[in-house]
Amino acid sequence: MPKAPPSVPAPTPTIRDIAARAGVSTGTVSRALKGQTGLTSETRQHVLTVATALGYDHGKLRPVKTRRLGFLLHESHSGLSSNPFYFPVLHGVEVACRNSGIAFTYSSVSALSEVGELIALLEVDGLVCAGYWDPKILAEIVRAGKPVVLVDHDGAGLPSVNTDNISGAYQATQHLIATGRSRVAMLSGPEEHFSIRQRIEGYRQALLDAGRTPDDRLVIRRTVDTDEGNRAAAARLLNLSPRPDAVFAYNDHSALALLQECARQGIRVPEELAVVGFDDITAARYSQPDLTTIAVDKEVLGREGVRLLLHPRPPERAHVTVPVRLVIRGSSRTRREVVAT
Repeated sequence: MPKAPPSVPAPTPTIRDIAARAGVSTGTVSRALKGQTGLTSETRQHVLTVATALGYDHGKLRPVKTRRLGFLLHESHSGLSSNPFYFPVLHGVEVACRNSGIAFTYSSVSALSEVGELIALLEVDGLVCAGYWDPKILAEIVRAGKPVVLVDHDGAGLPSVNTDNISGAYQATQHLIATGRSRVAMLSGPEEHFSIRQRIEGYRQALLDAGRTPDDRLVIRRTVDTDEGNRAAAARLLNLSPRPDAVFAYNDHSALALLQECARQGIRVPEELAVVGFDDITAARYSQPDLTTIAVDKEVLGREGVRLLLHPRPPERAHVTVPVRLVIRGSSRTRREVVAT
């Protein structure tokens, strides 16, 4: 019986093939496959559907040819209170650029009107944008037409790198419950921030999994992003009746403000109130007592942002989550440990 002739593999579709089938330009196909900005979500999904149907190998994507990268930080994050978090992120970006032979520039953004002009002035090939961005400013950044990666933020259709906020908040709250605390509150911030929304979600889920009903009255939100705003929120939380015996603070700055307010009011930590923060900034190790917190590798956030910009992924894999870990210190010792010391 004669052998069947060997099968000939179907030719791999090119970007031109996808463009012809999708009825769009090759440039549109390229941007959709690389997860770059400047397309509607409908157009992007249409191109990806056609590419998949034709059997396109997403592994063929070539890295973006980037010679100069810009790191943008909103002015509201560039003050002293934000520096312990975002400066290590900035350093991670700088190191990744240096290792890749890419020129690097940093700028803060303060107003919608200056965004387009600033990006043009920087003459960059791509942008890593860190922290919370007002939707109007983010839209203006996207309109500049450069590849964009978000760090510590999330935007529709944009690649992003984020801390595992949900898991971190879950671990912090679960730890407080495990120490025997019965009334666990949360010191929170504005929920338009992606990371804060996720941390609230993790806090609530830990309570539910422990058989406790989340109580919105125990979630105190900071309304003003200043040291005074943190202190005011801490005072409001301590004035709750009955007062909580444990607090998960959405970041270390809020947690440290709470420790200071406890000292002012004569409330003993952790005997009367256990406290856990988030971020593990340097000051957390030197507070009195030293602060239990969720450690975030902030430099990794920056490095991964650069990696994602240089090596784009298909949209379904264009979101990186950096793991976190619980660091237990003096502010949340168990009552048994407190008595023993």
